[in-house]
Order: sequence, then C-alpha cells, then structure tokens
Amino acid sequence: QVHLVESGGGLVQAGGSLRLSCAVSGRTFYDMGWFRQAPEKEREFVAAISWSGSSTYYADSVKGRFTISRDNAKNTVYLQMNSLKPEDTAVYYCAVRLGSSFRVTDFGSWGQGTQVTVSS
Repeated sequence: QVHLVESGGGLVQAGGSLRLSCAVSGRTFYDMGWFRQAPEKEREFVAAISWSGSSTYYADSVKGRFTISRDNAKNTVYLQMNSLKPEDTAVYYCAVRLGSSFRVTDFGSWGQGTQVTVSS
C-alpha cells in the first residue's frame, strides 16, 4: 500500500514560482504523476515521471514551465512550477500511475492535495 502527502502549495503572483513535493511511503517503485483540479472543473493531468526518473511527460498547457522530478533516496516526487499563470490556480494532487494512459482512471492512491493560487 502507498500513502502520498503533498506539500508546497501557496499564494504566488503571476510569473512567480513554486515547488510542490509529494512524500511517498510504502512501496515506492511506481511511475508517479501530478494532476490538478480547479473549482467546477474535472481533474486534469499535469505531469508524470517513470520510477527511474528517466522518462517524463507533460500536458501541453505546462510544457516548458513545469518540471517533474524525483529523489528515490528521499521517497519524494517534485513539481517545479515556473512562470505561473492565474489559470494554474487549482488543487494539485500526486498519484501512483497504475495503467498505461494519463487518464485519471489509470492513477491511484491519491494524496489529499495542496492548494496553489496564482494572483494576477
């Protein structure tokens, strides 16, 4: 069983940066992902990383601005978010990738989420 705890969210001005962390306990040899959910919107894929860290994947909306990484020695997955925009405002969740797609249904063991708010 895997337990995930996100942290690092907060309030930032447009153009600013934040780094989110996802602490992983339990079995750690999983591909991992970050998703986000804005009010009254569906949860959407943001980024994913293979268990070794050698492969990364991004939604088009964040490509070039966000970077996913992991430190398996620390059992932590990160999401570095630069050049933040008001439309990046959402609750951000990390999850274990259980399937082959980037759909919500192919991820599990969701954390509780961390709020990111970007002011204009």
